[in-house]
Amino acid sequence: MAGKSNQRGFSFLFTLIFVALIAWLGLVVAQVFPTYLEYTGAVKAIHKAKEGATVQDVKNIFDKAAQIDDIRSITGKDLTITKAGDKVVVAFAYNKEIHMFGPAYVLMKYTGNTLNN
Repeated sequence: MAGKSNQRGFSFLFTLIFVALIAWLGLVVAQVFPTYLEYTGAVKAIHKAKEGATVQDVKNIFDKAAQIDDIRSITGKDLTITKAGDKVVVAFAYNKEIHMFGPAYVLMKYTGNTLNN
């Protein structure tokens, strides 16, 4: 009986493809994660800023918090400030493009407002 033996396990080619895929996913996550941290900082900053008495106060408070948290994607000028009943609502929306390779980009769309929390 000189038949084929049943071999189990991964081939070398499969292992290389798997490692390359994991490396590519790691690269994407490594570039997206800082933008998410910036977004969470912006959300914290608008919650601080909503305590301002005037529109200019809200913008100034946001700009100071943005400077501390190193938020560069938006400034106080980019905020939308409205009133909902007796509450001040501060909102923002921005896009962040991350260049991957050649003509490929990842587009992250971030929005936040003070009504959610």
